[in-house]
Amino acid sequence: MLDYDKEAERYDVLRGGEPRAAAAADAVLSLVPGRARNLLDVACGTGIVTRRFAARDGLRVTGVDLADSMTRRAAARLPGAVVRADSRRLPFADARFDAVVSVWLLHLLPGRHDVGAVLGECARVLRPGGVYVTTVDKGASHNVGSDIDAVLAARPPSPAPDAADAVEACAAEHGLLPAGRARFRGHGQGRSPRRTIADLRRGWFVTLPPGEPLAEHFATRLAGLPDQDRPRPDPEFTLRAFRKPPPPRSA
Repeated sequence: MLDYDKEAERYDVLRGGEPRAAAAADAVLSLVPGRARNLLDVACGTGIVTRRFAARDGLRVTGVDLADSMTRRAAARLPGAVVRADSRRLPFADARFDAVVSVWLLHLLPGRHDVGAVLGECARVLRPGGVYVTTVDKGASHNVGSDIDAVLAARPPSPAPDAADAVEACAAEHGLLPAGRARFRGHGQGRSPRRTIADLRRGWFVTLPPGEPLAEHFATRLAGLPDQDRPRPDPEFTLRAFRKPPPPRSA
């Protein structure tokens, strides 16, 4: 698992920068109703996407992240609108927000229990009629059918706590109903063999810990691929939206 406090300094550069942030924000906002007046961005990271949410007219945005270095960078982009907190214990009152967003979060969680805890908190702070938007199937999105993917196909399987079906089932347990989906391109995230080797050696792949003989075996195979610095196609990420229904009317 990556240390996101250490990742903060180079996070944006290594993950597509502004083009990717723009694509992500546009896709998320396509699922957020125009009537929404306040939005919570859970695991906002450096705030590079969050800032774009705040640019929508009439939308007040709050960001929250657990990593201290990420929070500081986000706060510089959104002064007074970012707090440091655990997404499993959000420091907000019930039914506070018209929309809640978690982009590239659920895949980092250890398992279904933690996914349930996060979704439960997002549902709790969401107003009836509000929408929760999240990325799903993040790991699978990076498999674009390249020669790099062919090499990595033999690695031990990684857990997928953000599998779409599992997230939908977990959302239903917390009273959230499917409300739409969208896709966006991860601009600048196409892998090259050399970059994949660097990611491998800094802990990007959960089932291949840095320094392990198996990790070095895959590094050697990747080093044998042609065009070491040529990026393969960009991934496409998937968003799912869920709505919190209003309480039933009394007879």
